[in-house]
Amino acid sequence: MIPLTPDLSLSLDNIEITAVRAQGAGGQHVNKTSSAVQLRFDVRASPLPEDWQQRLLAKRDHRITEDGVIVIKSQQFRSQEMNREAAIERLRLLLLSASTPPKTRKATRPTTASKRRRLESKQRQSRIKSLRSSIDD
Repeated sequence: MIPLTPDLSLSLDNIEITAVRAQGAGGQHVNKTSSAVQLRFDVRASPLPEDWQQRLLAKRDHRITEDGVIVIKSQQFRSQEMNREAAIERLRLLLLSASTPPKTRKATRPTTASKRRRLESKQRQSRIKSLRSSIDD
């Protein structure tokens, strides 16, 4: 079980984890072992709350495919088990980022001081430009 919130946890049955060969340079052993891990998690078929699913699918994240599947590849460690734990932790953090709804923007008015600064800036710029003009006799 992956704990997300005190009252919500995700079962490992919803996650598909496969071992793949790691990319990059390595020694003689690298061509014989599959130490990297690829994690796949289908958001639409998951038991997550509906609002979490909508926020996840609305994210512009390269790890989320058009079909709503999260694909995470972990290959930073030499151990397959450590890569597996790292991939699960990255999935947990991604899911938690969608747990809180975004703050609604409240319309505000400019302060009196900011209005004054804006007008002074406009007057200063106007004076500079008027000095650039040619003088007529």
